[in-house]
Amino acid sequence: MVSNIPAMSREYRLAKNEGIQSLTLREAPVPTPGDKEVLVKIHAVSLNYRDLLVANNAHPFHNKPNLVPAADASGTVVALGPAVTRWRVGDRISSNLAPDHIHGDAGPGGLGPVLGGSVDGVLTEYRVFAEHSLVRIPANLTHAEAATLPCAGVTAYNALLGPRPVRAGDTVLVLGTGGVSVFALQIARASGAAVIVTSGSDEKLARATQLGATHVINYKKTPDWEEEVLRLTNGRGVDHVIEVGGPGTFDKSIAAVRMQGNIHVIGFLAGAADVPNLPMKILQKGINVRGILVGPRSSFEELVRLVEANDVKPAVDRAFPFEQAREAYAHLQAQRHVGKVVIQVAED
Repeated sequence: MVSNIPAMSREYRLAKNEGIQSLTLREAPVPTPGDKEVLVKIHAVSLNYRDLLVANNAHPFHNKPNLVPAADASGTVVALGPAVTRWRVGDRISSNLAPDHIHGDAGPGGLGPVLGGSVDGVLTEYRVFAEHSLVRIPANLTHAEAATLPCAGVTAYNALLGPRPVRAGDTVLVLGTGGVSVFALQIARASGAAVIVTSGSDEKLARATQLGATHVINYKKTPDWEEEVLRLTNGRGVDHVIEVGGPGTFDKSIAAVRMQGNIHVIGFLAGAADVPNLPMKILQKGINVRGILVGPRSSFEELVRLVEANDVKPAVDRAFPFEQAREAYAHLQAQRHVGKVVIQVAED
């Protein structure tokens, strides 16, 4: 055990789910790890769109009252339970979003406990985790970079390197420049694929080009962006679509994907829309449509190997001090970011 562990630390809680203003910073005792648990000093936390939904009581799943929010963190092991065998003090680790989802598909009960939702999350200075829920972070990343991996990184990995993996020479269409989308861009490029990125901001598209995008499309200037995708692929369509828009963009994604291509359904940022004759449209092109539920710990471990082997550097848009968590949430909510918004809890 590290000798300088304090008795008390700070944590944020959502005393109510009435928006960002509900975030409350308070003191709490530092927990003691049980037999198969480890105590982690949190260094960095990254935010997801899901965290805004939870704060605004708009998340379509059960959330714990008076929740410690956020699910994605990176930190250092500072104390071990007496029966722990997987970790040592000083190890740099991250937490899996669903702590008990180790490998394979989720069972009939779903993912089980989910950090920052059905159980307390990671926006705290110290947290206890079950030893089986943790993953070694990539050696080439800082804590701020590694904190971006558990949800957005694993989701993008699971989409592109799951049952129908992206291959060298494929073309991937990425909608937007948020956390999952930018990770998909980076993973696709590391896999040898070409990438088309859409956004309504030329500034964001310029950043996507810096990150490796092959083609970019401003959907405000080109409302029929699916036709531009077909032009860029000589009428064939793309092999994979990272579909974060939901009903509002799904028709266009169907038009943009190739025959028997893949649409990975991840979000619903574009809002509601009427999508008529959807089953027939999918059938007519033989499209593989797959809903992505992040991924198990085994996928996270595979992502770590990919990040290290290709020296992938996650795109951190901005890092806020721990005391400015509300400002970090507001920056995410403004949707001016490219990649991930991070809260720096402690120095590396």
